[in-house]
Amino acid sequence: MKNKFFSMFDYLLILVVLTLVSLGVMFIYSSSINSEGVRVTNEYIKQIIWASIGFVIMIGMTVYDYRRTESLSVYGFIGLLLLLVYTRIFGRYVNGAKSWIGIGEFGIQPSEFGKVFYILYLARVLDDTANGDQLKRFFLATGVLLLPMGLILLQPDLGTASVYLPIYFIMCFIAGVPIRYIGYVFLFGVFTIFFAILPVWNAEIAVKQLAVISILTNFKLRAILIFAFVVITLLGYVIRRYLHGPRYIHWIIYFTSIIALALISSMVLGKVLKDYQIKRLIIFMNPNKDPLGAGWNIIQSKVAIGAGGVIGQGYLMGTQSHYRFLPQQSTDFIFSILSEEFGFLGGMLVFSLYFIILLKILYIIRKCVNRYGSYICAGIFGMFSFHFFINVGMVMGIMPITGIPLQFLSYGGSSLLTAMTCIGLVMNVNYRKAELK
Repeated sequence: MKNKFFSMFDYLLILVVLTLVSLGVMFIYSSSINSEGVRVTNEYIKQIIWASIGFVIMIGMTVYDYRRTESLSVYGFIGLLLLLVYTRIFGRYVNGAKSWIGIGEFGIQPSEFGKVFYILYLARVLDDTANGDQLKRFFLATGVLLLPMGLILLQPDLGTASVYLPIYFIMCFIAGVPIRYIGYVFLFGVFTIFFAILPVWNAEIAVKQLAVISILTNFKLRAILIFAFVVITLLGYVIRRYLHGPRYIHWIIYFTSIIALALISSMVLGKVLKDYQIKRLIIFMNPNKDPLGAGWNIIQSKVAIGAGGVIGQGYLMGTQSHYRFLPQQSTDFIFSILSEEFGFLGGMLVFSLYFIILLKILYIIRKCVNRYGSYICAGIFGMFSFHFFINVGMVMGIMPITGIPLQFLSYGGSSLLTAMTCIGLVMNVNYRKAELK
């Protein structure tokens, strides 16, 4: 019995996670030191406490048979939706979004924890509908995406909401949902964001403003454009369905309906997000347009990374963080501090550790014979990879500033507990990967 217990764990995965968490604590501590060498926050102590709790949860999630969660996942998902509604009404504002609930200094971000319940329930839906109609399966999976994502956007927290998308895409892909269905949602999302940010980009970022973009800022012109695409879509449907038109009509319907829906939804997104929030997202294209405002974070982050060179300036020797030039340096920009103090080699260490996690998850997905388990791992893979590439790209100035933390390293109990819970689930599936039910 004792040997069976210890065989449940993937010790390489545990070592990698503990190394990342230890690096996180080190640089959260570094971020707390000011230019005079005085510690100004106790965030690193809180992170150690969260890490200890997370380790216990990770062990518990490894031992508890994940297959038992399939029948319970619907209750977790309903609880998530109720908690998101509660947060929208009674939550407190942090960084412009009403996304936290709690008392005093203690709080949680339900949308972070919610990723676990979302993954479990989406995995169940995809598993239950595996042998059914693929179009119905697609609509059910998309509904599971839109409910929590819509509530999170209402906070409004675009960064956290965006994480739900790669989870959905990768889980649906692994589940065998037709690519044309997945592509429809992907293109709809891309065009929605494009149409929403284009007017702000034209007014605030572009070197030369383009008059044609006025179509997206003039309500009447946009309405005419939407009407035209809707008419084309309906005509295409009639020709294809009743007049047996050529097959390419199907693709005309496909793309015109995407554009029509994206134009409509971009208007809604434009109402939810303010212009200054959109500007913060796209300022990475030209941070020097507002170097003391929206572009400040990116400029200072790039300075910190560049100052690190190959081997870094040495632990606790960074200037950008200690002189407090980096805002939110213990959370969103923790990788900037690490790069300044440990240099390119430190950055490559983090890259290597993350790739070990991602490659291990891909291996488990490939070997797992239980659909539910493989879908869970696919969702976790989507979450980890998105967090990593977006956060690192953000601090390097090649991705939008979305407020997405670097899991395991960034300060924050909600993010760390979620990540360690997911590692427990991955080890759980790995141990039982050869078992069906």
